Parts: sequence; C-alpha cells; structure tokens
Amino acid sequence: MIWEVALACLKCFQTENDVISFFLLISAGRLANTHRERPVEMGWKAAQKLIQNWRIVRGDNVMIIRGKDKGETGVIKRVIRSQNRVIVEGKNLVKKHIKQGQGHEGGIFSVEAPLHASNVQVLDPATQKPVKIGIRYLEDGTKVRVSRGQGASGSIIPRPEILKIRTTPRPTVAGPKDTPMDLVLEKTYDAKTGKGMPDL
Repeated sequence: MIWEVALACLKCFQTENDVISFFLLISAGRLANTHRERPVEMGWKAAQKLIQNWRIVRGDNVMIIRGKDKGETGVIKRVIRSQNRVIVEGKNLVKKHIKQGQGHEGGIFSVEAPLHASNVQVLDPATQKPVKIGIRYLEDGTKVRVSRGQGASGSIIPRPEILKIRTTPRPTVAGPKDTPMDLVLEKTYDAKTGKGMPDL
C-alpha cells in the first residue's frame, strides 16, 4: 500500500535527489514521524525501576551530588514520582523558549529542570552533610526518618513544615452532602441482641 502511494507521489518531485531522499525516509520507517511525535508510554521495564518507598519529600534540604550543580544545596520544590525525579528550587536551570500566548509573554526563560532522585541527598540537620535516610520507630510507635551512612549523626530528620499546610482548607461547616453527626454516631449493629443482622 505504501509503495503505491510512493509511486503516485513520484510526479510531485522536481529533481532526482528528492526521489532518493523520499525513498530513504520510507525505507527507514520515519515518514510517519516527521511531522508529529509519538506519545511517550512507559514500558514494564521502566515501571519496574520506579522507586516504591520514597524517603525524599517536598521541602527537604538537599545537596546535589552529581551534575553541573554538584555540591550546591537547595530545597525540594516538587517530587515527580512517576519519573523518579525531583525539582530543586533555583538549581539545574535550563533555557526554555516559550511562545507568546493569551495572558503571558513569550521569550527565553530560565526554568528548573528535574533531577533524578539518585543525584540528590538529604542534609543531616546536625552536621549539614549529605547522608542516606533510614527509618526508625520511636517508643510511642511513631515512624521517623533518621540520618544514616558514613559521617551521619543518626539524628532525626524532621518532616518539613510545608507538608502540614493543606492546599485546600478543610471545610468547617457541614455541607448539604455531608452526613449528620447523629446518624454517624448511631449504633446500627449489635451482635449480642441480633440488631442489624440480615433476615435469612
């Protein structure tokens, strides 16, 4: 089918070089992708490499240990878990060409590019050195992050305050779709008396 289309298009070409380049594109299988990009889909191999237990969170003080900003410290601005990447505030800047549109101007802007999560390490709150993160349970059962590794003090790494701030505040007044508290607290099942048991 594609060769019939190619032969029909031969009349459109002016020179012999146009014909040669057209057939090279067809044989390489790139003709369909010259005008648009395919959507990027994650294969099962890439999905296997996703970090399951994240220990770096938004608001952590980290040091970049690889790349052009190696040795610099910053705050985690965003965590992209679907790509194993983080954005550090003010670091790994790249130039981005943005087209002018409604409500914003165009131009060349510096934006933060994502870094792989393995290229940053959390700073120890006591020594201010990059360390690995471990998990420990306190006596009351609370789960905390602790610094571990070479040169680590073993101190607790606190959760950032920014995580306690909700993006949407909790409603204080019950809405029309909220269940009234007297219905919530009503006991509808009792195993001893048989209340709430289905009739079989």
